[in-house]
Amino acid sequence: MKGMSTTQRDPRPVAPPEVDLDRAVEVLRLLADRTRLAVLHMLTGTEMSVTAIAEALDRPVPAISQHLAKLRAGHLVTSRRAGTSVYYAPATEHVEALVTNVLHHTEHTLYPLPPHHARED
Repeated sequence: MKGMSTTQRDPRPVAPPEVDLDRAVEVLRLLADRTRLAVLHMLTGTEMSVTAIAEALDRPVPAISQHLAKLRAGHLVTSRRAGTSVYYAPATEHVEALVTNVLHHTEHTLYPLPPHHARED
């Protein structure tokens, strides 16, 4: 805009590009599944094998493998093969932050003192 320095921002809000919004909706749809959200939460700060995830969630390995395949296709997890095992981890720190933030927000809607605040002592 004329007269505006290059460091000033236009104060009017601008919607993200349609392609970004479409992709964000795809990511949120992947997260809108109890098992996939639990898997991503368990992977925060670590990597785990399919077998370990299935055991921790008391679910069949094939079911967990299907969920991990969807998360991988959605670029939410990465995989690493070691021998006959495949280990999964969050794709980026943004995935970890997204999962943590949605779970923390949920705690705020459910509890007078959200558990994540109680743990900060």
